[in-house]
Amino acid sequence: MTVPSTALPSTALDYDAFLLAHVHSQPHAVMRYVQPSETLWLKRAGRSHGAWRYRLLGAVARGLHMPVLAPVPNLGGHTAIATEVSRLRDLAARGLRVPEVLAACDDGFLMRHLGAPGEDTPSLGNEMEQAVARGSAAVLALWKQGLQSLTKVHKTGTCLSQAFARNLVRCPDGVIGYIDFEDDPSATLPLPLCHARDALCFAHSTAWILQAAAALPAARAQWQAWAQTLSPDAQQALSDSVARMAWAGRLPDSKKLGRDAQRIRMAWELLRP
Repeated sequence: MTVPSTALPSTALDYDAFLLAHVHSQPHAVMRYVQPSETLWLKRAGRSHGAWRYRLLGAVARGLHMPVLAPVPNLGGHTAIATEVSRLRDLAARGLRVPEVLAACDDGFLMRHLGAPGEDTPSLGNEMEQAVARGSAAVLALWKQGLQSLTKVHKTGTCLSQAFARNLVRCPDGVIGYIDFEDDPSATLPLPLCHARDALCFAHSTAWILQAAAALPAARAQWQAWAQTLSPDAQQALSDSVARMAWAGRLPDSKKLGRDAQRIRMAWELLRP
């Protein structure tokens, strides 16, 4: 995906003034601005989302007896901007690697890019995909780093928003950073459920890459060991959720099911006891 960007002159910026000057005029909701010393991102508030879909998803979660699937509202608009700014600042205060918020207002905010100026910072998911050609050991090393990055977050007493591999990025120094915080699971769910939710999101987004690299059997052993490091309540929530996913193990290994069904089946292969 091509990211819209604009080159900036080599002068010191007044971040608040820059935000106010561009937040309403930029042609895209999210844009990158590049200057010699740093790269900036400006995110503008989008449309608000209706709450009815979350009530429907909540009913589904209750019907399945899977509280970990209870929806976390992302109402969009100004609410999403305020949530993301608050979460980024909180995570940074906990010592986690997230984009630095440089300026904020009701309609949007300005943040500093996690990578080197003018360069993309690859997601962990993309790096894992690219590593498939190098063999299972290369993919497993990246995947294990992702697991360790979840542990780092959880030990600070918080959680991610959507812990998919696309939202974990590898900074130039090799440290995992975190992006995309328009919702706050901990405002809706108990923290142990949030941690189990992080685990399930990460598993779902990476199991298919592990399968492509013939690394699922080795990863399953590492997963079981990692799961034991979660709090007892989080372990129980994860175990209960996996037990209720047993139906996924009965899905046939067929491309006719479609990509989503195949990925659910692969996630089950990773998570199963």
